Amino acid sequence: MAFSEVLSRSFMFYQNYKPVNVLEASREGLRQRRVSKLPLLVPRSYGTLNSMATQGERGSKAVDNKNMKIPHVLSVAGSDSGGGAGIQADLKSCAAFGVYCSTVITAVTAQNTVGVQGVNKLPEDFVAEQLKSVLSDMRVDVVKTGMLPSIGIVEVLHHSLKEFPVQALVVDPVMVSTSGDILAGPSILDGFCEKLLPMADIVTPNLKEASALLGGFQLETIADMHSAAKRIHNMGPRNVLVKGGDLPASLDAVDIFFDGEDFYELRSSRIQTRNTHGTGCTLASCIAAGLAKGFPMLESVKAAKHFVEDALQYSKDIMIGDGFQGPFDHLFKLKNSGRQVAFKPSDLLLYAVTDSGMNRKWGRSITNAVRAAIEGGATIIQLREKDAKTRDFFESAKACLEICRSHEIPLLINDRIDVALACDADGVHVGQSDMPARVARSLLGPNKIIGVSCKTPEQAQKAWDDGADYIGSGGVYPTNTKANNVTIGLDGLKTVCLASKLPVVAIGGIGISNARSVMEIGVQNLKGIAVVSALFDRECILSETQKLHSVLTDATSRGK
Repeated sequence: MAFSEVLSRSFMFYQNYKPVNVLEASREGLRQRRVSKLPLLVPRSYGTLNSMATQGERGSKAVDNKNMKIPHVLSVAGSDSGGGAGIQADLKSCAAFGVYCSTVITAVTAQNTVGVQGVNKLPEDFVAEQLKSVLSDMRVDVVKTGMLPSIGIVEVLHHSLKEFPVQALVVDPVMVSTSGDILAGPSILDGFCEKLLPMADIVTPNLKEASALLGGFQLETIADMHSAAKRIHNMGPRNVLVKGGDLPASLDAVDIFFDGEDFYELRSSRIQTRNTHGTGCTLASCIAAGLAKGFPMLESVKAAKHFVEDALQYSKDIMIGDGFQGPFDHLFKLKNSGRQVAFKPSDLLLYAVTDSGMNRKWGRSITNAVRAAIEGGATIIQLREKDAKTRDFFESAKACLEICRSHEIPLLINDRIDVALACDADGVHVGQSDMPARVARSLLGPNKIIGVSCKTPEQAQKAWDDGADYIGSGGVYPTNTKANNVTIGLDGLKTVCLASKLPVVAIGGIGISNARSVMEIGVQNLKGIAVVSALFDRECILSETQKLHSVLTDATSRGK
């Protein structure tokens, strides 16, 4: 797409934008409606959760690959000869998330885009042998179950997990496929309810499977899904996700997540396509992959739902097979140019915001300034170029993005959604007077990073509701880089942090002399500081960044 076309489309969208209620919109990407307060959700711990394997600390210069722990999901499921669901979908989903996936085959199916022609169950003793081989040796983090075709196999799995505990268990109760084929009979229901559900960290039934688990209870409305989620939770799983992809008369794809206290309505666009075979397997596998990488439960669910929506959108017009339900492309991201840098709250530690005026003052290019900041320890870069012409800004952003991607540092664009779209930046940061975060999300899609400037608890709540990934709060102190900026002080910063459900980066007048005081206010979701002049209005950006990074690292380590 040409640069001018990207600009034209994004500006036309904003000109025609009219605010809509989040529950009435149908094309805004993944949205979440909280029914009540969000607690922190983590997998049930059978051991200590590993941190994300590919993250590493930004300051480390080398990785000991010999001892590096790779996140590991074991899929216990059936084989799909058509390759769209079952073990095949699980392998591709985990690969897309950068997670190792081992397998235990429970059944071999003959199926294609028309339907399931045959199912051959594997002997229970051989399933047990497969489980022992993997679990006894390969340090599995999360087990994800799919098709378990007999009560004996359910019991074998239950015994194996007792003998070889793992950090989390994701149960996809595969009984009825999306296409309506019966994959497991009612005889295994008692085994599911008695053996697996009490061990499960999350269970992910579709509407038909939820109905089967509840003895025929019909789910026809969102209220029915709420009720089903609560009733299934009473059977023992720690979390329940009732998938509403087949909910009649719904414009959105609505899933209900219940953690035992609070309900969450997770909404995404309903993609019009025949290529939906394997969506349930994929969603559960992506949740398992997120948990294996150390994500909290709800974040793993949201990331999984994002992935399925993106994959369906990308694959909506592909043609594989002559039947009514085709597979989709799990590895679509390999075909996209560039590499999106995944956002982590720790990226906010040293948030460097560029300034074109300061670069001119010191006679350096923006690319040299960005490179020096990254080499000094900056963990995220925001390009804020208020005076640059659009074409010049676009070219500078492309060059800076190349530098950032080579160091795996996220690059955000301040305010300019059009430039972020055109150069494929990792995200944007918007202020209260800029394009609403909800609209930015609909333009950028579910995988880009969106930050919002907030001075009040109400603004922090709105940022969460609109789907932001983090907030920037301040100005903490007076600053010369933003005219008429009202300061909130350390007390105001702490108030906003305590009210925010998102990670926070402190903004405004912060430098090496006061950074420690900011980081030591005693709130866990304050993840770092954003700086402009403390880095870029200095003769040597590299040395100033190194010194500030050292202060921040020391302050955060003392606070743990």
